[in-house]
Amino acid sequence: QVQLVESGGGLVQPGGSLRLSCVASGFIFSAYGMTWYRQAPGKERELVATIDSTGFRRNYADSVKERFRIFRDNRKSTVYLEMNSLKPEDAAVYYCNRHPASASWGQGTQVTVSS
Repeated sequence: QVQLVESGGGLVQPGGSLRLSCVASGFIFSAYGMTWYRQAPGKERELVATIDSTGFRRNYADSVKERFRIFRDNRKSTVYLEMNSLKPEDAAVYYCNRHPASASWGQGTQVTVSS
């Protein structure tokens, strides 16, 4: 059974940084691309960043380019999202999933950006 456990969220001031982690289990992690999504209150879930199974190819939403970095450690079955220069509009619950997405989502991790 696919399990995804996100962590690392919290309260940060505008301009601050956070690193999110997602530990995956129940599938062969190194065989799948991984994606970070986020969902703000009243909004649809949106794709933030993707990384292929090798870690060499990455794509980002325009809104986070140059500020966020996705990377992975296949030995630890973990994908990370390093977030810098955070803005209030980055506040959301952040989720990870494999690609193609599993129907099983984790609980997400809350990111709050506020002074």
